[in-house]
Amino acid sequence: MAILLSTKAAIMAEWRDAMLAVDPSLDIRLFPDAGEPAEIEVAVCWSSHDMAELRRYPNLKLLVSMGAGVDHLLRAPGPPPGVPVARLKDDRLTTAMGEWVLLNVLRFHRQDAEYRAQQAQRLWRELPAPDTAQRRVGILGLGQLGTHAAGLLRVVGFPVLGWTRQPRQIEGVTCFAGAEGLRAMLGQTDILVCLLPLTPQTRGIINRETLALLPPGSFVINSGRGGHMVADDLLAALDSGHIAGAALDVFEPEPLPAEHRFWGHEKVLVWPHASSITIPRSAAPQVVENIHRLRQGRALINLVDFSAGY
Repeated sequence: MAILLSTKAAIMAEWRDAMLAVDPSLDIRLFPDAGEPAEIEVAVCWSSHDMAELRRYPNLKLLVSMGAGVDHLLRAPGPPPGVPVARLKDDRLTTAMGEWVLLNVLRFHRQDAEYRAQQAQRLWRELPAPDTAQRRVGILGLGQLGTHAAGLLRVVGFPVLGWTRQPRQIEGVTCFAGAEGLRAMLGQTDILVCLLPLTPQTRGIINRETLALLPPGSFVINSGRGGHMVADDLLAALDSGHIAGAALDVFEPEPLPAEHRFWGHEKVLVWPHASSITIPRSAAPQVVENIHRLRQGRALINLVDFSAGY
């Protein structure tokens, strides 16, 4: 059984070494040096890999996506028909995302932009103290990432609301579901955090209509996918003052074009899709676990449900 590994050239060797540290017997081939195509039975790839290229391997039995998101797999032509796809559910990814969300919620809550502007003017002036108990944080998506972030925010003392397409109950979180629930939650949200998977149902969910439902002076944090956000609608809301600021880690397209207004907008914090980066040594054990399960004919873990979109 040979394994094709395909990701950014800068970290290809790191991924290989992390997998070999778990199982030194693995036959790992670094794309594009796949060798004999018929020998490849597992492909471990990230979004940059062309799904059409994977059809070259007639005996491919498993595709592993090097991240939690799988929207890139839903684009045509998609994975080879009949090949199961697994994604990562890595605790380190979850922890890092929670850190990033908490960082930006606190940045907005504690008036960081205002104080930095005062620093630039060498102005010593106290601003009115914010009340954590009165700053409501609404999270779009209560999967593994959203639930963890909600827990961190609750510990700090923020009231936390959450929205999902289907009803859920999470202790300490005021939960909403469906179209009516989304409208109800947005009207009570001072800082909106998007951690949804990107599906046809969630594409463009941050748009002119939903932004207008947020209270004036609200903030937007997006680390779901760029496709969740209608960029022109967010810019219009920022320019009008209805939205006070935004922290954005994901865009469409990526990399964010150098001429895009987000780069220079005084109310926007731009991150290069770096809120939660897969660390090979942390993720490799579950990838190798699935390879072992495939060899032994056992049930695979973390399989993607394409009917749900994640």
